[in-house]
Amino acid sequence: MKKQAFNPYLPSWEYIPDGEPYVFGDRVYVYGSHDFYNGYVFCMGDYVCWSAPVDDLGDWRYEGVIYPRDEDPLNKDGKMCLFAPDVTRGPDGRYYLYYVLNHVDTVSVAVSDTPAGRYEFYGYVHYPDGTLLGSREGDEPQFDPGVLTEGEKTYLYTGFCGRGDKSRTGAMATVLGPDMLTVTEPPVFVAPGCEYSQGTGFEGHEFFEAPSIRKVGDTYYFIYSSAVMHELCYAVSKNPLGGFTYGGVIVSNCDLHIDSYKPADRPMAYGANNHGSIVQIGEDWYIFYHRHTNGTWYSRQGCAEKITILPDGSIPQVELTSCGLNGGPLEGRGEYPAYLACNLFRDIPSVYVGDNRFPKVMQDGRDGDQEIGYIGNIQDSATAGFKYFDCRGVKSITVTVRGYAGGAFEVRTAWDGPVLATLPVRYCDVWESYTAPVAIPDGKQAIYLTYRGEGNAQLKSFTLA
Repeated sequence: MKKQAFNPYLPSWEYIPDGEPYVFGDRVYVYGSHDFYNGYVFCMGDYVCWSAPVDDLGDWRYEGVIYPRDEDPLNKDGKMCLFAPDVTRGPDGRYYLYYVLNHVDTVSVAVSDTPAGRYEFYGYVHYPDGTLLGSREGDEPQFDPGVLTEGEKTYLYTGFCGRGDKSRTGAMATVLGPDMLTVTEPPVFVAPGCEYSQGTGFEGHEFFEAPSIRKVGDTYYFIYSSAVMHELCYAVSKNPLGGFTYGGVIVSNCDLHIDSYKPADRPMAYGANNHGSIVQIGEDWYIFYHRHTNGTWYSRQGCAEKITILPDGSIPQVELTSCGLNGGPLEGRGEYPAYLACNLFRDIPSVYVGDNRFPKVMQDGRDGDQEIGYIGNIQDSATAGFKYFDCRGVKSITVTVRGYAGGAFEVRTAWDGPVLATLPVRYCDVWESYTAPVAIPDGKQAIYLTYRGEGNAQLKSFTLA
């Protein structure tokens, strides 16, 4: 029996943001950077890889460390972090991993005979005369490489454009030769940063970072994080080196702009930077992105949602769910961990993560401890939303809670809907379960749990029966 697939799709103690998904053979592989739980900066860990069968997206396998941070000759002391990578299969059939170390403007490359490594250092991207890309006069710094190989050419997309920095023009595309290192066509700009977007059609959604490239039919899709950070946007062109026109937002990690179940300008989670890409798995397309946990920017987890590419090539924005890779709603029966919440907010709205008044997904122990995540810092009006479930004959709901808190959890099937049940909870230092009768209508439903009361609670799970 296949496992259900959830968001986040990896175990709750794993923090792999910046996901670049690829199908190689009969498995989907995700490459990303590696955050730590309770991390104090981005990308503190070695590169690791996870994969799943294309026909069982709930069964993820840990492939181990595929590239340690001290493998690069520039980082033998391991003091620099491995920022977001990307992988492509070269014309020789080998797999090439492109990355940039923090504090360095150079693109490094590692190589492996298999998708899951182990990768070995291969070299640095350079011009024919040996000058490193990013070091030549007039070059802009390299950052967040995204790669696509077609025949003997590899297209390398890079860039970072912060607000107020006129030295950064936009996203760049560079062509590499069959050795996967040598520049054969110098960088050209393919999407504007916020300082150079006037009149381009990208206004309000300018390129910030996280360039990624995919080809769908004869159309190139340039996926990137916009200047507001929480969005993954796309632009399209028939030419990989130019002519890109802005297409829209694919996903926002605070669900801004979505107006299907709430006002478009209401954030429903605590967002921040974003990074990911699209991939076809079987007949379906998905967007991979990341969310923020622990009330910080530095403990990010990979999520995914099914998308639709319309006949005209456009991609409507998708809403955040708890069941992204599942192919449909989760079973409306049984116990579900609280860390699957796709909506998390209080009556105090906030687009961005980082305020200690807000609820947060967290875990016990230290990074690497296989402790199931839960929602902590639950204060009055904090709401956790879970979407979606195929409910049939649900008659009761149970919540498992601990913490210095006295009040009640209200149960709804819409964030602003009527209260269907109330579960009083009391101060307790250990996990306690509380049950109440509830009549959840049959069909596809969301579950929203709102805390009303004093103190600060923690929510481990809820059970539908």
